[in-house]
Amino acid sequence: MGAGTVRIVAVGPGDPESVPAAALAALSAAGRPGAARWLNELLWRDFYIHILAHFPAVARQSFRPATRAVGWRNDPAEFDAWRAGQTGYPVVDAAMRQLAASGWMHNRVRMIVASFLVKDLLIDWRWGERWFMRQLVDGDPAANNGGWQWAAGTGTDAAPYFRVFNPVTQGRKFDPDGVYVRRWLPELAAVPTATIHAPWQLSAAQQRAAGCVLGRDYPTPIVDHALARERALAAYRAGATV
Repeated sequence: MGAGTVRIVAVGPGDPESVPAAALAALSAAGRPGAARWLNELLWRDFYIHILAHFPAVARQSFRPATRAVGWRNDPAEFDAWRAGQTGYPVVDAAMRQLAASGWMHNRVRMIVASFLVKDLLIDWRWGERWFMRQLVDGDPAANNGGWQWAAGTGTDAAPYFRVFNPVTQGRKFDPDGVYVRRWLPELAAVPTATIHAPWQLSAAQQRAAGCVLGRDYPTPIVDHALARERALAAYRAGATV
């Protein structure tokens, strides 16, 4: 989750004709696979700009009325743990620490941390939206709002409310060797790759051998993902309106 990443910095609209044209030209150039990803992100950004312009209420509330009554828990301590990268889920914590240090993170981990905040912790997506806008160097109000509403299942093109990212599975899929996690969580540097995304699976002796005792050097998970997922689904169902 680093090389080959698409970065779009919010520096203005750019030329509406030359910018896409340059991207399309690059698509046919050898060795330029990133052009397609870059153009795709540009299209999403413009889509969300149009949504915000035509439906300005999305800046304050969920686009889909049926999702406006979800019973958020909004636990301040858990929100602070998420912001600080102290949730006990390595890929979530690595991403949040990268954000704090650099003002940026890959789109994949933006989705992971957003899902974790909204679904695992049942914290209102608007809390995360505001935090991202305070931290991101490429923060764009429309794209940021659209991304958070997608993750929360409340937006125009939203992921289904029952799609809840598993942070362990996501970490193993997109950071299989733990390179990203070890870069941003040095306390996990000596944790074996097999358990880098689930260090609680280590025995007490293995934790000591790796120099990472849970609860001392790195937090234990603040929620049980399986239980949190069921809690989130119940909250969404209970809050759903037609």
